[in-house]
Amino acid sequence: MTLACQVFGHRPAFRPDGNVMRWECDRCGDPGGAKEYATAAEAQRYATAFNKRDADSLGTRAPLIGLLPLRIWRWLRRPSS
Repeated sequence: MTLACQVFGHRPAFRPDGNVMRWECDRCGDPGGAKEYATAAEAQRYATAFNKRDADSLGTRAPLIGLLPLRIWRWLRRPSS
């Protein structure tokens, strides 16, 4: 187990393997487990859903007043089209 896992806990990463979804720690590679689904499409759908991180959408779903500076910063950094 890495120091990051000891301090912050494991960060699971999910991946489909046929109709089985497997997960392991992204930081240290510690195997987590597996779950079997009826179809490979279901395993893919759940793995994709579980891999979403809150940090990926930081500032896009921000409250209007509380994180207004973050919204403005993201708007300014947006590529112009």
